[in-house]
Amino acid sequence: MPKAETAYVIKAEVEDLGAATFVFTAQKTMYGGKLIAVGDRIFLIASENAGGKGLFARGVVEAVTAVARNPRLERQTPRVSVQIRRSAKVKASLGRADVRTFCTWDDGAPQTEINFKLYRQATDKIVGVTASTAKFLDSFL
Repeated sequence: MPKAETAYVIKAEVEDLGAATFVFTAQKTMYGGKLIAVGDRIFLIASENAGGKGLFARGVVEAVTAVARNPRLERQTPRVSVQIRRSAKVKASLGRADVRTFCTWDDGAPQTEINFKLYRQATDKIVGVTASTAKFLDSFL
């Protein structure tokens, strides 16, 4: 049975928002992010914690490498390194301030999913998102 199409979001420090290709090394994965694979659609968010402005592009995953676990650590979040080719730029902004008020965690709103998965904890990460949230994010491109 083929893998159901899943979209992902990466929130990370980005130095060159205009680059055609992005490489992110040893990124934390949460909420299904460890299942990311070559060919998957991914939305890119420039982390506001590092001076970024939020959603800036959508891309396609070109390479994924799992990072080996550190045997000295009892508990650790899976990490991956990814290479992403940009496929679209944003036309309208979406950042932390736009989703901050969406905090009724079970309301099913795409903004709430984004707030919960990406901004409830300040860490940069790769997460899986629902089809409705991917459609919502696509509306900004």
